[in-house]
Amino acid sequence: MPQRSASGPEGESSRRAAAGHAATGTLATGRWLLRGTDGRLTAYAAAGEGLLRWTEARPGGPEWSGPEFFEAPDLTHLTLAQGADGYVHFIGLRKRGTEVDVVHSIQYQSGRPLMDWRSLGNPHTKMVERAPHLGAPTAAVDAAGTVHVFVRDAVNSVRLRREGKGGKWEGWKDFKVREVLDGITALATSAGRIEVFGPAQNKTLHWTQDKQGADFQRADDIPLPPSPGSGTTLETADDRLTYYATDARGAGVVAHRGADEDTRPLGGSPAAGHTAAVRATIEGHDCTVLAHRGADGRPVIAAYPTEDEKAGIWWSETGEPCLGSPALALDAQGRVVMAAIGLDGTLRLARQKAESGLALEAWTRV
Repeated sequence: MPQRSASGPEGESSRRAAAGHAATGTLATGRWLLRGTDGRLTAYAAAGEGLLRWTEARPGGPEWSGPEFFEAPDLTHLTLAQGADGYVHFIGLRKRGTEVDVVHSIQYQSGRPLMDWRSLGNPHTKMVERAPHLGAPTAAVDAAGTVHVFVRDAVNSVRLRREGKGGKWEGWKDFKVREVLDGITALATSAGRIEVFGPAQNKTLHWTQDKQGADFQRADDIPLPPSPGSGTTLETADDRLTYYATDARGAGVVAHRGADEDTRPLGGSPAAGHTAAVRATIEGHDCTVLAHRGADGRPVIAAYPTEDEKAGIWWSETGEPCLGSPALALDAQGRVVMAAIGLDGTLRLARQKAESGLALEAWTRV
């Protein structure tokens, strides 16, 4: 696919195309609002045969440019992963008739074009009758910038393909299970280790690395059956992740951390979709901020002291009904920014006020 630029003839074509495209929903990730190394936030959304992108005009806003439209035809799923270098990796599942493959593109800097889409193939190269039955892919990037792509295969196992030295991709590796559902989640810690969470019928499967670049080892299962596509992860202490998901049994959002076999109920009445999570300093305290789409379709937000779920959590509705799941990020000034896609397909934003607590300014439409 030809590259699209934010300026020049191709950029003008991209902006004209965006005028005829409204967002149709959020991407297959709870992280679709990302901050680049220049401090600017960028939001991404699904839009027909491609995706839309909005970019802060300057770090901290409030002005934004966009949306810009980027073609991504025949993709049934699209997710994002960002490395410490700020590169944004786009991982999609492309279906053309009976041909199905995983594809990858990169945005190197805020506001810059996407690179050409590159096929990463399909793990079912020998048993081609299984090839059309791949699930939604996901990805994580370790501290060295190595991209790891995970996908549910046709027999409900997890397959991994990662970028090797010199940009050459290694072959597919099989985690050799038979019970994983769609909604695999993966994230790298600050030490570079990646952890993988795979939802199953009555639990969540878990894999870890001993160190960056090591093979993945099966860890203890988590006694949490998550609703499809609701899982997300957040580093809540150095080299330690907390996993959040909606309990399929109706217990609302649940947190699980480390080797602790207990899950911690956080309440709420989330609709289908991801839980968004970010750490922020609120009144001098390290807090975890969570958000999801509520049962009535409106964004819902809450905060509590990081890793202190017993302190209690109170959910507050905010804004108008939205499409898909809201997203959270910190801007260049450390303020919490909440993003949602309105029912009209436009980007909506609410930024933390300059006052005590987690109060948001009025929602604005971009």
